[in-house]
Amino acid sequence: MKISARNQIAGTITSIIKGATTSHVSIDIGGSVITASITNEAVADLKLKVGEHATAIIKASDVMVGV
Repeated sequence: MKISARNQIAGTITSIIKGATTSHVSIDIGGSVITASITNEAVADLKLKVGEHATAIIKASDVMVGV
C-alpha cells in the first residue's frame, strides 16, 4: 500500500480496548505508546490483534504546541 502521509511510525499493538462503537488501539513505538481511536468495524476489518505489527499513520492539517 502506498499512502501520502509522511508521518508513519511502525510498532507493535499492545492493547485494544473496545467500547460501544469505538476502540482504542495502543501501539508501542519503541518505548513510547501512540493510541488511536478507530471504529470497532475497522478493528474487525483490519483483523487487529495484540502482539501484531502495525503502523501509526498521522495526518493532520494543524499541529499545536503548548508550554
